[in-house]
Amino acid sequence: MQPPKSKRGRPKSFDNKPSQNTIQSLDRALDVLDLLANSGGMTLSQIAAGLDQSAATIHRVLATLEARDVVETDASTQAWHVGPAAFRLGASFLRRSSVVERSRPVMRDLMEATGETSNLGIENRGNVMFLSQVETHETIRAFFPPGTLSPMHASGIGKALLSQFTAARLDQYLRDSERERFTGKTICDSDALRRELQQIRDQGFAFDDEERTQGMRCIAAPVLNFYGEAVAGISVSGPTHRMSGAQMTRISMLVRQAALDLSRGLGAQPPQPGG
Repeated sequence: MQPPKSKRGRPKSFDNKPSQNTIQSLDRALDVLDLLANSGGMTLSQIAAGLDQSAATIHRVLATLEARDVVETDASTQAWHVGPAAFRLGASFLRRSSVVERSRPVMRDLMEATGETSNLGIENRGNVMFLSQVETHETIRAFFPPGTLSPMHASGIGKALLSQFTAARLDQYLRDSERERFTGKTICDSDALRRELQQIRDQGFAFDDEERTQGMRCIAAPVLNFYGEAVAGISVSGPTHRMSGAQMTRISMLVRQAALDLSRGLGAQPPQPGG
């Protein structure tokens, strides 16, 4: 019997066990960085105690990281902090974290899973501006070319983004915006819209139930960045005869999960239990 071939890029003796394939000193250095990143600065003895390591071992790690500007020390307090090189590494991640670029595979998966068109949009001067779309294969479908603008109050993505506004920003929007009625279901009243936005916050997704266009529905959810800010909305839209009943429930879960996946790709922290 022939021995199994090794996977390309791995040594023949490779065994997928963390104890064999991780570098202990590098792992320890990353533990130090994680600890410092979640503190306002720590002394050598505090770091050693926090990681249950000897002060001598931790000092060697810190000295190595300090030589590369990954950590630095405050001479007056003897506290260690994350250094400028760590910021540069993080900034390189942010530079490649374009929401449009990262959304494409998520949107393709969402379209395939739902059978309906998926969309990506951002807030632009009180409107939703659509940035990207992955169209369904169905003959009847929603179509929003990049650059298309839509009023926020009558859009699934718009309401998903409005639900993330601060109280002051929402007050200003409700005070200053002219909310046109497009159909009999368009929500124009300020109090009714506030109630709608609270429900969106509670459930994690928004409905556009023929509020912009008769015969079309949309389900959307906000996309968050590393800072917890809503930078975009992702949605699925299609005709009412394909988006009704149990199908709406299924699609809403898929849209919410797609938004969470894309948010994680942008560095957002996972939601806390009960949050």
